[in-house]
This record gives sequence, structure tokens and C-alpha cells, in this order.
Amino acid sequence: MARTKRERAVIVSGVRTPFVKAFSEFTTLDTIALAKAAVEGLLRKTGVSKSLIESVVWGGVILPSASPNVGREVALDVGLPAAVEAMTVTRACASGLQAITTAAAMIERGDCAVAIAGGSDSTSNAEVKLPQKVVHAMAPLALGRPSPGDYVSAIAKLAPFTDVLPTRPKIAERTTGEVMGEAAERMAERNGITREAQDAFALRSHTRAAAAIASGRFDEELTSVSLPNGNSVTSDGLVRADTTLERLAKLRPAFKKGGTITAGNASPLTDGAAAVLLMSESRAKELGLAPLAAITEWAYVGVDPRDQLLLGPALAIPKVLDRAGVSLDECDLVDLHEAFAAQVLSVTKMLASDAFARERLGRDRAVGEIDDARLNVHGGSLSLGHPFGATGARMVSTMAHELAKSDKRRAVLGICAAGGLGAAAILERA
Repeated sequence: MARTKRERAVIVSGVRTPFVKAFSEFTTLDTIALAKAAVEGLLRKTGVSKSLIESVVWGGVILPSASPNVGREVALDVGLPAAVEAMTVTRACASGLQAITTAAAMIERGDCAVAIAGGSDSTSNAEVKLPQKVVHAMAPLALGRPSPGDYVSAIAKLAPFTDVLPTRPKIAERTTGEVMGEAAERMAERNGITREAQDAFALRSHTRAAAAIASGRFDEELTSVSLPNGNSVTSDGLVRADTTLERLAKLRPAFKKGGTITAGNASPLTDGAAAVLLMSESRAKELGLAPLAAITEWAYVGVDPRDQLLLGPALAIPKVLDRAGVSLDECDLVDLHEAFAAQVLSVTKMLASDAFARERLGRDRAVGEIDDARLNVHGGSLSLGHPFGATGARMVSTMAHELAKSDKRRAVLGICAAGGLGAAAILERA
């Protein structure tokens, strides 16, 4: 069958599970179970028949070793037709956005007309890795027919005992050995971001997220999750409406003695999932569905992890604006992933800097300043939490709903990611 004429991809709906602290309510649900809950909630909300779904693209970071293609497992578990093709993509913290832009590109090419895209992660179920020394010693036993002497020989190879203990999981750069919080500390120092400014931004995130929850702003996006014990989780679990600057100021530095980054101004370890339904404009019209927004442009960049690991959005946002032919001032909403308050404040400072524009972007003038009224209007990862693979899809869903409900026309999203990656996308009201 010949491909159809290229069409714009539109976002029909977006749903997410509540985001909760790792090792709390969702501990017994792995990333596939969370993804299934989000997709089922999306289908219930839209009423779209499973038979219409042609593709599933899913984002994840902590992938289960026994079934790493989470997208396919979700398609099967939800009961989509067996012919629905599915894949899983990973781009660190931008994985959810990667899934959505991949699905949008497929629709634009005419490869499909209806797709589900999103992401999930269960930090609670991150696998504990055994040292390779143990794997190499035990593999022959598992793959062959070992004798008692083989067991003795394998055990002898594992001495001393301290060398065979499981490795403690940590989010560290393979190239530098630096954990992300340490990289954020360097960014804060290099860009002159004070502890006070970070705490103030964290408070702002919680205040705005709490206001959004109180007003029912997230009600259309949230789907309840049933637990194995019969209980249900219906609301986000990390937003602190009662936090204050005084409380935040009492928290100790988490990554460096005398540092500025604490548990209060860094995103918490989180479990959750988010899913988005995308269609070609013609298919949405044919089905009588009113799109929330269209995803018009996107851009991905890489930076040297040894430089400023999390500055990616300061490069990706100008790139996507250029592709769309618009300026930052023409974007009514700006939504930045809040990995750390220091990272967000560094990125906004870079975007407003003429010197940064000349040195890193080849521009004569700064990209522009972002006024407070249009930046992260409903909070972000600092308050809501950050299930790595789900955050990009959560941001797209929230901004699409905001465009549809308000008189705003355009939103630009920016995400930093491990490995020195950056991502950006532009949504426009459909």
C-alpha cells in the first residue's frame, strides 16, 4: 500500500498514573504494570476502539532484562490486536518525549494513522546487578551439566567474598563516574546559582503543583491505579503544599559537603507512567475527535558530559525554535523538566545571555528571557516527581491540555537527560 500524503500528527488525549515516591504504593508494580495502567486509562477516557490502534511506541530507562521491549509487552497485556507493532525507545530522561516524536514521525510519513506513545519507569523495581566476576564464574554451571567439582571450582573463583556482593544502583555517568547531582552542583557553582534561589524555585514548583491539584487541573490527566491488595491510588503522592523556605533551608546538601543541592531542590526517585494518543489530523476528524494540540517540531542535541551535563535544553530549545520559525517570545508557555532547580535556573540564565548566545549558539543576541508567568505554570518534576521514562510524556500531556483549555497558542518544552543529552519540542493548539 502506498504511503498517504504527509499529515500533521495531533495529540488527541493524554493520561498518566499518579506519580508516587519510589518504594511506596507502587512497589509491587513493575514498569510494565504501570504502563498497562496508563494505556488502559487512556483507552477508557477516549473510548477509542483497540482495533484502531496501529502502533505502540514506549519510552523507558530502567528496562527489565527479561522483557526489555516494554511497548510490546504492554500492547499484549492490554489486549491490543496481535498485529499491532510495538517498540521501546530509550533516551534517558527524554525517553517519553522520544517515544512521542517517533510516533509523530511515523504518522507524518504515513506509516500509521493512530498510535499510542508514552513512557514509564519503576525505580522500586530496578534490578540489582551482580558483579561480572560472579556472572563469569556461574555461567558455565547454568549452561552445562556441572559436576560437584565444577561447583567447588566456581566458588573458589569468587573469593574474596567482598568482591561478589551486589552492586549498589546509582545514576552515574559511565564516561565520568559522576552522579547527576554532582554534575548539577558543578553547574550551580559555574553559573552562580545560589542555594537560596534553588530553594525558592523548588517552593514555587510545589506551590504551583498544589494549586493545580486543588483546582482540579490534573483531573482529566490522572487515571487511578489498582493495587494487588485491592486498594487504589488516585492522586499524586509527592507534592508538598505545606512546604516553606524555612523547611527547605534546613535540609542538608546531598552530593557535596558545603554544596547547594538537597533532597528539597532535586527531583525525587519516582514510580509512574504516562501515555498519549496520537493520530493524523484526517483520522481524528473522521472519528469525530477534537485534538488537544499538534506536535509541530522537535530537536535533540548532545553535549560533552564533562562540561555541563544538563545544559542540553539551552541548545535544543533554540534549535527547535529555528526549525519552527518562531521566537521564544512567541511561545506562550515554556515547560522545562526540573531535574534540579540548579539546572533549570542555569538553562534559563543561558537562554537570556548574549555571551552564551555568541559562544555556544553562533548568535548575536540571547534567545530571550522567560518571564515567571509562562514557565512551568503547573509545577514540574521537583514537586510532581520524575519517573525517568514517563516525564516527557507527562509534560506533553499537561501542555496539550493547557493549550486546549486556555487561550494560549504555542508551548515549547525542554528536557535535559543523562549522557549529556538535550531535547525540545513545540506544541501548537490544534
